[in-house]
Formats: sequence, structure tokens, C-alpha cells
Amino acid sequence: MSDHTEAVIHVVDDDDALRVALTRLLSHAGFTAKGYASAGDFLVAPSDAAVGCLLLDLELPGPDGLDLQRALQRMGNPMPVVFISAHQDIPRTVMAMKAGARDFLVKPIEAQALFAAIESALASANVELFAEDAVSSTDGIDLSAREQVVLRGVVAGRLNKQIAAELDLSERTIKSCRADLMHKFHAHSLADLVRLAAPVMRAQAQV
Repeated sequence: MSDHTEAVIHVVDDDDALRVALTRLLSHAGFTAKGYASAGDFLVAPSDAAVGCLLLDLELPGPDGLDLQRALQRMGNPMPVVFISAHQDIPRTVMAMKAGARDFLVKPIEAQALFAAIESALASANVELFAEDAVSSTDGIDLSAREQVVLRGVVAGRLNKQIAAELDLSERTIKSCRADLMHKFHAHSLADLVRLAAPVMRAQAQV
């Protein structure tokens, strides 16, 4: 682990057993971990001045994870968010990443994947140049016309079969194209691809 262990990790999940397990795991790793059963519990809790990260369940009773993410943005709270979910919900994953989430983990969560996501999120909170580096790393990426269309579909949250139907191509072709995009953007996950592709999509829209 890095020197981010003084940070506070806020775990918001209505599953009592999982919430306790995650806070214990993080505590054993050296973090200060606090648990909340709902978005409301987190919002009414005393604010913490320490650098932190929000480990946020997508499916919550009442206001869900996306609602809480939007609320924090309205409040001007820059705390980075790592979403967790029991389902691989691509459209909502895309929504979360477009809104600034740092990562999206599917339960059951592997400890190393959790620590890596939190380290990345805390780096973004501590180093303002982190986001600028992510944008600059996409400069000069050369995409074919097909790749541009497929990338727009991925960022929009469409499934491979939906993109294939729109382009009158096979799903295998779309999967191959998506793999090429992952390689070109040096993305290790869908969340990475959406985050790294966002500046490219914005630049193309302005042309």
C-alpha cells in the first residue's frame, strides 16, 4: 500500500455484512474506514476534513448511488467515488463514469482490485495533474471511422449486440473492434475506456 493510508474511506452499502467486512478489510490495510447504511446516513454524518474516498453501492434503498453522486456534485464536494454493485450494469456504469466516478467494481470484490481502485481514486484527490495526465495520454490516438462509431456506442452505454445491429455487422466484429480500442487507450476495464475516451469524444464533437 502507498502513503494514502491516512485517508478516510467512506463505505456506503445497505448490506450490513458486506459493509462491516469492507470496513474491517480497509482498517486492516491501514485506512480509517467509516460505514453508512444509506445515502442519507452519509449526508447527515459530520463532515471529515481528511482526504478521503467514497466506496458507494449503486443500488441503495431510497436515494441510490447515482443520486448521492449527483448530490455531492451539487454541494461542490470533490470526493472521488468508486462504485460497487452486484450487477454489471453497463448503461449505469457509463452514467457513473461520465459523472466523474473513478472506478466501478462488481461484487464479490477482490481485495487487490479494491485496493487498486482506492489508490487510484485517492491519487486523483491528492494530485490535480492526475486528471490532466489522463487527458493528455489520449492525444494523438488515431481511430478509424468504424472505431469512432463503436467508441461512441460504448460511451453511450450500448451493448455489443446493439452496436452490431446499428452498423449491420457481426457481434464478433464489434467485440474485436472494442478490444482494439481497449488496447489503443491502454484501458484495463470498461470504466477505464469510458474515462479515457471522454476527452476524445468531446474533441470530435467540437470539430
